[in-house]
Amino acid sequence: MLREPRADSVAGMGFTIRPLTLAVIRRGDSLLVFEGRDEVKDETYYRPLGGGVEFGESSKDALKREFGEELGAEIEVGERLGVLENVFTWRGTAGHEIAFLYEAVFVDPSFYERDEMKIIDEPATACWVDLAGFRDGSKILYPEGLMGLLSPDQ
Repeated sequence: MLREPRADSVAGMGFTIRPLTLAVIRRGDSLLVFEGRDEVKDETYYRPLGGGVEFGESSKDALKREFGEELGAEIEVGERLGVLENVFTWRGTAGHEIAFLYEAVFVDPSFYERDEMKIIDEPATACWVDLAGFRDGSKILYPEGLMGLLSPDQ
């Protein structure tokens, strides 16, 4: 769910493009994200939760599966906001993803009451971050272009 790029994304002599699906879940003016750190770039960034799409799996089904595996949560997947191509370096390694972005909501409303959520089997935590920080550039949101897909009134 959280690693960029995956070690198994190298196929033979070349790299592969990883299909990814991410959920835009809002709580008021905040977005549910995890915080990542790239020590090589000396950069802290945020990204919505989600993960890889497995062969034969739809991006919506992958998103539901990922939330079950990573948070033990059931979500309803709504409208697809768009698809973004993400070519990046992370910790000095090249990566390339095609990210499907969906609006989503938790089925269990108690998830909205939690300020932080431990991600199962990962040394990471999901949290709510105010969108204003992404809009004014004080915080970095990946994948690039995501803010452009969010409606201006959110």
